Parts: sequence; structure tokens; C-alpha cells
Amino acid sequence: MNPAAIETTNVVKRYPRTTALNGVSLRVEQGEFFGLLGPNGAGKTTLISIVAGLARATSGTACVLGHDVAADYRAARRALGVVPQELVFDPFFTVRETLRIQSGYFGLRHNDAWIDELLENLALTAKADTNMRALSGGMKRRVLVAQALVHRPPVIVLDEPTAGVDVELRQTLWRFIRRLNREGHTIVLTTHYLEEAQELCGRIAMLKAGRVVALDSTRALLAGLEGVRMSFRLTGELPVALAGKLAERDGVRIALRLSGAEEVESALAALRVAGAKIDDLEVGHADLEDVFLQLTSDRRSLEPPPPRAGESFLPSPASAGEGQGVRASGSPTGQPA
Repeated sequence: MNPAAIETTNVVKRYPRTTALNGVSLRVEQGEFFGLLGPNGAGKTTLISIVAGLARATSGTACVLGHDVAADYRAARRALGVVPQELVFDPFFTVRETLRIQSGYFGLRHNDAWIDELLENLALTAKADTNMRALSGGMKRRVLVAQALVHRPPVIVLDEPTAGVDVELRQTLWRFIRRLNREGHTIVLTTHYLEEAQELCGRIAMLKAGRVVALDSTRALLAGLEGVRMSFRLTGELPVALAGKLAERDGVRIALRLSGAEEVESALAALRVAGAKIDDLEVGHADLEDVFLQLTSDRRSLEPPPPRAGESFLPSPASAGEGQGVRASGSPTGQPA
């Protein structure tokens, strides 16, 4: 049996005043395009930091391609490329110099051909000899992607890679990442753009308050939320009869979750009777945003659901050993803390 691209078993991360992760177990298979979703503070970045060797797990284990991130840290880091949320760069080097230095961290002396390919695929060729300080925010983010890929890692983690970037970068990035996935690379994506996750990811895990509250194929998650979504701009008050069907409210923009198309007319009738005026009406099938809102707003979802056939929930061990820490370093040669 091939090792998982990423496997975490009962990972716990505690800080003095909070628990960031509370027994997270999941398995990402090789070659998957996997989504890791959750609201702010759910523990996504903490989990990625532990997998990347940048944070200590209080307990539990994390492995990359079978390599424990603490006990076999060099192999684990060589197998992983991480694109962080933050724009972190060295202001003293050009784009090409930055990528050559990153190559050197992994012992790659003659890597210019792959660097040139990265520059071309990320539309950075014209900026190759430009100092990092002179780049726009979007261009800096492209360089971060190139840095994560410069040592050709089989497992790639993208932590909100399109946050605050333009449409051109999104299209360029996803075109290249899709190609890498077709070639066998495992992709793990965290994003707040749920339409991206719905389009790209074959399976999705959702975190809430440091726990996995859903883990299934994207299709199964969508199929589990029946009915239609009706959204509109509202002038007036929402009738009491429709309050229980409210899925989302953003100012005057209302979204209702209805059991089926036949309920649309009764909802419109209730609005007319109440004297409410609506415009910009949209009716469609439930999407990943509806699943996300239901799971992250439902207090019962804090209890992980029982695993079903085909799901990748792992049994929590009766007792988990203390995780070993590693030094936060971008190099695969860092030593244990």
C-alpha cells in the first residue's frame, strides 16, 4: 500500500489560553486535489505549519509520504512545498537570484532549466532580473509559488494563494497547478473562495474550532444538502414564517434555503403578504458555500460525524505520544528543536 501524501493522526496543538487543534486525523492520498476549508481561526494554518515542520504538535503525528515530520524531517521537507499566506521575501535579491538561493537550500546546483520553466508558467520571465522590492503584491505572490515549487516537491500545499490577487494571476496559477496535478503532484488547497474549492477539489475536509466536522468528496458534500437556494435584495422585514429558512444575510441581501423548487412560490407569496419588496432574485441549487455555512454555523457539527464507507476518517488512538518539535526553517536540513 502506497503511503499517503499527507497523513495526520489525532494531532493536538494547545497554547496557554486556547486549543488550536483538537484531535485532527485525516489522510490525503497521492495525486489528489484536496481542499482544507474552515472559517478564520479554525486551525487550517496551524495544521499546515505542523505538517511543514514549522510548529510543534502538542501530541499526535503528521507524515508526508510516510516520513514523520519530526523524526524524519529532512525527507518530509524535501517532499513538501508550501505557499504561505503572508508575502515573505528577501528585498536584496532579484527574482532569479531568489529562486537560485531557494534551490540551494535543497542542494540543487544546476536548476536553471526548471527555474526558467517556472518563470514562464507563472508569467514572471519579464521580471526575472527585477529586484523583489520593485514587484507588485501579485507578482510577489507568484514568486512565492515558484519558491515552493523550485525543488519539484511531489506534495504542494497552497495556503490561500489567491487572496487579494487579480483575475489574471488566478487563471495563470490554476492553469499551472492543474497541470502539475495531472502530472501526479498532490495538491492541498486552503481558500476562502469556495467556488475555487468546488471547481478544483475532488475531496474536501472542513475544520471548525480545531476539529474535522466534514470529510468527503465534493460531490457527496453537495448531494448531502438537498433543496434550492433563493437569494434576493429585500426592502422591508423578512416574514416570521421564513425566518427558519434563512441561510445567510448580508445587509439587505438575503439567502433562503428551501426544500425544493415547489417551495419558491410559497416563499414569494409570504413576502407579498408581508408587504416586502424584493429585487435581483436568483434561484439555484445549493453550492459549497451553503454546505460551509451549514456546517460552520451548526453547533452540533462540533461533534465529528461517524465515518461512512469510503470516507477517510482515521480512528483516534487511545493515547497519543507527544509530538517532537523541529526548528522553523525553510531548509530541509534544519535540526530538531
